[in-house]
Amino acid sequence: MTSDTAVDQLPASSGGGREVVERDRVVIRFAGDSGDGMQLTGDRFTSETAAFGNDLSTLPNFPAEIRAPAGTLPGVSSFQLHFANYDILTPGDRPDVLVAMNPAALKANIGDLPAGGILIVNTDEFTKRNLTKVGYEANPLEDGSLERYAVYPVAMATLTRGALEDTGLSKKDAERAKNMFALGLLSWMYNRPHEGTERFLREKFARRPDLAEANILAFRAGHAYGETTESFAVTYEVAPAKLDVGTYRQITGNTALAYGIVTAGQVTGLPVFLGSYPITPASDILHELSKHKAFGVTTFQAEDEIAGVGAALGAAFGGALGVTTTSGPGISLKSETIGLAVALELPLLVVDVQRGGPSTGLPTKTEQADLLQALHGRNGEAPLPVIAPRSPGDCFDAVLEAVRMAVTYRTPVILLSDGSLANGSEPWKVPDAATLPTFDPGFATAPNAPDGSGEFWPYLRDADTLARPWAVPGTAGLEHRIGGLEKADGRGGISYDPDNHDRMVRLRAAKIDGITVPDIEVDDPDGDAELLVLGWGSTYGPIGAGARRVRALGRKVAQAHLRHLNPLPANLGEVLARYRTVVVPEMNLGQLATVLRARYLVDVKSYTKVAGLPFRAEELQDLFLDYLNGVRA
Repeated sequence: MTSDTAVDQLPASSGGGREVVERDRVVIRFAGDSGDGMQLTGDRFTSETAAFGNDLSTLPNFPAEIRAPAGTLPGVSSFQLHFANYDILTPGDRPDVLVAMNPAALKANIGDLPAGGILIVNTDEFTKRNLTKVGYEANPLEDGSLERYAVYPVAMATLTRGALEDTGLSKKDAERAKNMFALGLLSWMYNRPHEGTERFLREKFARRPDLAEANILAFRAGHAYGETTESFAVTYEVAPAKLDVGTYRQITGNTALAYGIVTAGQVTGLPVFLGSYPITPASDILHELSKHKAFGVTTFQAEDEIAGVGAALGAAFGGALGVTTTSGPGISLKSETIGLAVALELPLLVVDVQRGGPSTGLPTKTEQADLLQALHGRNGEAPLPVIAPRSPGDCFDAVLEAVRMAVTYRTPVILLSDGSLANGSEPWKVPDAATLPTFDPGFATAPNAPDGSGEFWPYLRDADTLARPWAVPGTAGLEHRIGGLEKADGRGGISYDPDNHDRMVRLRAAKIDGITVPDIEVDDPDGDAELLVLGWGSTYGPIGAGARRVRALGRKVAQAHLRHLNPLPANLGEVLARYRTVVVPEMNLGQLATVLRARYLVDVKSYTKVAGLPFRAEELQDLFLDYLNGVRA
């Protein structure tokens, strides 16, 4: 099987006077100052790669500061793209090509470039002042320290200014387009389409057509430089991937979450209400949903996290699909209202796009450290379902599953995404709307008292789901008391009776435990592996890539992935007991491993990382081999 991170080079051909090298896959990293437009550059290269038909995966990585000091290591922003002619699972471990726009970008990223890798450097920024700022005593472009790489020095700012000298732009404005020069050069090297980028630039700068044309000129200049300079002896081709037939688009996790929320409103027939407070890395969901009023979506940017979730819960009480989005710090603030939603037994979707913590922590970096908070972070016995998507595109399906649970079982549901899913992207097959499952919210329409009194009992439960009725305010005859005080079973009046409280606590727990979730599936090709690697959330890609590498070496490893974290799949205990060794890699200090040890009394091996970046396939391959070889026990 082809490795997710192995470089495969096919025999070279020639064309257009240049040698053309065909490759199965390539990893490119654009790196520069946070004001150099690296995210835009990477996003445009990704869009053209998606249009070309490659499979792809991306890893944007940018500073937490709004504007870190220019030219410093904390201010470095990067965008990594892995694209291939086969299915891939990760953004790649190490870049094959590094584009460094200044000394800080070089110093921060050169350690990841393997020997023989391509290094393209913007020489205009390698001034004595900029070199000193990041601790270079000598210019690395001149002291021989980069001899192990294929170095291509390019005076990008100078060449960009030259290309734009007739536009009338100032020197400063002209230099800002150097990222488009870099994009043009890389687009030439890898035979990427360019029509989409030029169209995008005209749309982006529609109010400033002079800037649009300047950026297009810079882009074309970079492309022409590649064609005319003698520095680059080869170009590269990565053929389109063989994907299932369908309509595809590039999508990030946050966009997929937003589209899933819009779609959930359509398949339930409910108006959507988002109550949210902007917070990195979840804010893009609010931004995207605000564009879709035509689909019955109302967005409310609240004054704080508590107001956001309170408004969403109020909307749920009123018969809407209530949604709130946030990150870990916001979940802490929302916990009391989420507990209220548990007591009220109303549907509510809570999206937590996890980031590095605690406190403000690492706002732009990824982590999986909110699992225990999602499971237990409320006062009293307040269980609720927790679900986690595994990839950017899977965020769409995870929302539909979470909303199904919330509406069917009358409960808040927490969806755990994270920063790497939120900002990362991949090709997404657009689903056929006609095939999407629909589910009726089943509002109460008439009194339901079993004693024939003609009263409405708000806590009379469905025999199958244990869900209580959802009565829209204003429905005649269905008036009932609402609030956080304990209610009497069935009738719903305030109750301080100890036995009633015990019964209600157990009923709420039984309702969540009784939610039907699919059995966990195990990828064990030969059925006799002794090592099982179990993951959740965004670890799916790195674990899968690591397993591919191990299997390519002729070793056996089984892989399974948890989508449902509460309730857990009914067959999980049996699956864990089937393997001699179970390893759980997590971007936290072992939270799922702790849950599994307590629940199933299995000696789960925990492998943890809290560096703000995803696992690498390489490190997980080494981990799996250590267990298989007895180095770890």
